[in-house]
Amino acid sequence: MVIDDVRDLPTAPLVLAEGSVVPASLISSGLADETRAIWLLPTASFQRPQLAELPPGARRLYSLLRDVIEQETREHGAPVLTVDGTRGIEELTDAVDELFATAIAEGPTAATRDERQALLRGANEAIAEQVRGYYRRPWADGDPESVIRSFLCECGESSCTAFVEVSVERTAKPVYAPGHE
Repeated sequence: MVIDDVRDLPTAPLVLAEGSVVPASLISSGLADETRAIWLLPTASFQRPQLAELPPGARRLYSLLRDVIEQETREHGAPVLTVDGTRGIEELTDAVDELFATAIAEGPTAATRDERQALLRGANEAIAEQVRGYYRRPWADGDPESVIRSFLCECGESSCTAFVEVSVERTAKPVYAPGHE
């Protein structure tokens, strides 16, 4: 299903697909360009202490998942950035920025405030729909509209990096940080 979802995405704007469910076969199938993809993969020795507080079953699950993803990246020639604790968050972020600098520079990018607002609106709507989708599952209890999440400020100013904590219900209208309307 993830491959179908990625295949159905438009070519613009740039897309960031993330998560352990993104298969490395996107590279070998040609759906993702290896110069525009990276799998951040922890080493087992780095991951172990990160999982120490989890119940034994969860630790085993995450360890197995890491092993499966590592094997799939090798099988499909997917590029990997190893996370082993020798680099801090800023250094890892810089490494990812460097890897994607050309793709980002090539764009497309949102040039106007209206274009940026449309992208931000779409991102917030997607987050709200993810919450609603979870609550549509048979085992989920509660009202998705009352869930408080972090959403992007939709002011569209190129320098704005604000997040706003609001309910999913509140995203029926554009979301703005205080003073950003």
